[in-house]
Parts: sequence; structure tokens; C-alpha cells
Amino acid sequence: MVRNVIGSALALAGAAAAVYSPFRAWYNGRQGSDYRVQDLFGGITGAQTEVVSSIVLPYVFAALVTLFGVMLRSRLLVALAGLVAVGFTVLWMVRQGQATGYLAVGGGLPGLGEGVAVALGGGVLLLLAAVVMRGRAPRVVGFEDPGDDGPQDGAGWYPPERPAGYPPADGPYAWAPELDDTQRLPTSPPPPAYGSGPRRPRPDPYGAGPGQDPFRDEWRGP
Repeated sequence: MVRNVIGSALALAGAAAAVYSPFRAWYNGRQGSDYRVQDLFGGITGAQTEVVSSIVLPYVFAALVTLFGVMLRSRLLVALAGLVAVGFTVLWMVRQGQATGYLAVGGGLPGLGEGVAVALGGGVLLLLAAVVMRGRAPRVVGFEDPGDDGPQDGAGWYPPERPAGYPPADGPYAWAPELDDTQRLPTSPPPPAYGSGPRRPRPDPYGAGPGQDPFRDEWRGP
């Protein structure tokens, strides 16, 4: 959670820097918004252009990709935005070096402006944000999660109209329970209450004759 927050802040800062960089001086006081997009592929020229057709477009695209990456917590999208920002900046530097024959920073010669540094810094921030972000964790469904009854197909799943344990209502031996179906259990007479009924003599295990009392206690005498 904390890594995603820090990474999102870095990504937004990098996207803002990338979009802001073309409005600063890139070379010899010339702003980046004065360079055409086609100059990046056909060579740097002195032709002026509008903002909508300048090299602002790649950085605006990188900012939009960054916003989607932050909302979706996607490290891949944030890294893609960083590569776009760094790649187009390096491509412009290559084309500018081919046009002038050299690239200088200071020294009294026409050289690179702060806009290039801001653009490179924004791209590096986007790449760093992609490393810091943790991304979206995969959702793992537990066995006891409520509402998870497994796949709704196969032999282990029963639709609501056929509860578990009942055979299907088709085929030669089809049977399905009805709403008024009841199962009658076999009835038996209730057992007699304790102590009720006449007392019956038990057979004498020692072979008492018919003239003897079967309830007689031999230890107490007749």
C-alpha cells in the first residue's frame, strides 16, 4: 500500500515534468514546443510549428499513459510512459547533434537548455516509480469465501431447482421431489410405562417346581 502511494506520487511528478519540459528552452534558447514532431524522424529544421503538432505530443501521450497506470496500479504502463519520455528526448538529442555537429552544455557555446534536463528527469522519475510501485496483487479466492460455490458446471454443482442428493428428473428412472411429498415412517406401539402391568414370574434357573414360590428368597427362608 505504501509503495503504491509513493510510486504513484513519483509517477505523477514525472508526468508533470515531462509535459512541462517542452515549454522551456531546449537548445540555444529555442523552446521544445517550437520543434515539429516530424523533425524527430526527418532531421531538425528551423521551421516553426504549432503546439498541437510539436514534440509536446509524445509527452502528453506519456502523461496519459501514466494516469491510466496510476489508476490501474500497473507498473507496466508507468514504465512504458517513462520509456516514451526518455526515448523521445534521446531521439531529439541525436537529431540535434546531427544538425549542428555537436552538443554542448554551457561553455559559451550554443547548447542544451534546461528543458532537456527536465524531460530526462521526468522520464527517469517515471521509471523509478515503476520500480517502487508494488502493483496490483492477484486476487486469491479461498475455499471458505462466502459466495464462492465453485464453477457452475460439472457433477459437483446443483442448480437451485435440483438440490443436492436427488437424482436428475430425466431418464428411465427419473424422480424428482414434489412440494407435498412426505415420507411416512413405520409405526410401532409405544412401550409400556415403567411399573405398569401385572408382575410376571421369572423362570427359576435352578429348576423350581410348580409347588415353589418363584419369588421366594432362598436366603430368607419360606
